[in-house]
Amino acid sequence: MTNDVLIRGEIRESPSRAGLRLALRGEWTKFWSVRSTRWTLLGLTLVTYGLCYLSTSALRGHAHAADPIVRVLVGFNFGQFAVGVLGVLFLSSEFGTGQIRSTIAVMPRRSIVLAAKAIVIGGVGLVLGEVLSFSTFLLGHLILSGQAVQVSLASPGVLRVLFESGVDLALMGLIGLGVAALVRSTAASISIFTSIMLVVTVVLFALPGAIVNAISRYLPANISSTVFSATTPSRFQGTPIFSPTTGLLVVALYAVVLLGIGGWLMIRRDT
Repeated sequence: MTNDVLIRGEIRESPSRAGLRLALRGEWTKFWSVRSTRWTLLGLTLVTYGLCYLSTSALRGHAHAADPIVRVLVGFNFGQFAVGVLGVLFLSSEFGTGQIRSTIAVMPRRSIVLAAKAIVIGGVGLVLGEVLSFSTFLLGHLILSGQAVQVSLASPGVLRVLFESGVDLALMGLIGLGVAALVRSTAASISIFTSIMLVVTVVLFALPGAIVNAISRYLPANISSTVFSATTPSRFQGTPIFSPTTGLLVVALYAVVLLGIGGWLMIRRDT
C-alpha cells in the first residue's frame, strides 16, 4: 500500500517538473534559433559600448562631473527598449505566425509555457545586463584613466548601480513579455511598451506639479533613471522618488502582475 502511494505521488509530481524542463529546453532553442535575436543582442552590445566611449570621452579634460557613472552607462537607456522588444517578440511572434498552436500542442499547460519563456528572457536579460554593466564600467574606467574625473568601484553607489542595472534590463524583458501575453499583437505590444517607457513620462511632466509629484515615482523610466545613477538625478530634485532598490521592487511587481494576468488570459482564451 505504501509503495502504491509513493508511486502515485511520483506520477503526480513528475509531469510538472519534466514539463518545465522540456518547455525550458524548447524555449531556449527557439530563442536562439531566431536570427533577429542574435543581431539584436549584438547591436545592443555595440551601441552600449559605442555610447559609453563617446559619452565618457567627452569628460576627458573636465575638472568635475556630477555623476560620471551615468555617462558610462548611457547606453542602457537604449538597452531597456531592446530587451523589452525582445521580450515582446519572444511571445507575440508566435501568435502572429500561428506557431503558438504547435507550442501548445507540445505543452498544453500554457502557464508552464509562459513560465519557461519568462525564465529564458529574464535569465538572458540578467546575464547580458550584468556583463554589459561591468564591462562598460571597465571601458569607462580605462578611458578616464589619469583624468581629473574618475569612475571607481570604491565611489559611493557605483557597485550598486552596476548590479542593479543588470537587474533592470532583465525586468524590462519580463515586462515586454507580460505585455505580449496580454494583447498578443506585436505592433500593439511594442506600442504599449514604448508608451509605458517613454510617452507617459513625457506627457506627465507637462501636467501640473501636484500630479507629477504623485505619479512620477511609479513610472518605470523614472525608476530606471535612479537605478543608473549613483546620486539622485538633478531633474528629480524636489520631486518625491523611490530609492533605486525600492524602485526596482516596484518594477518587479509590474512584471509579476503583467505576467500573472497575461498567463491567466492565455489559459482562458482560445489560441
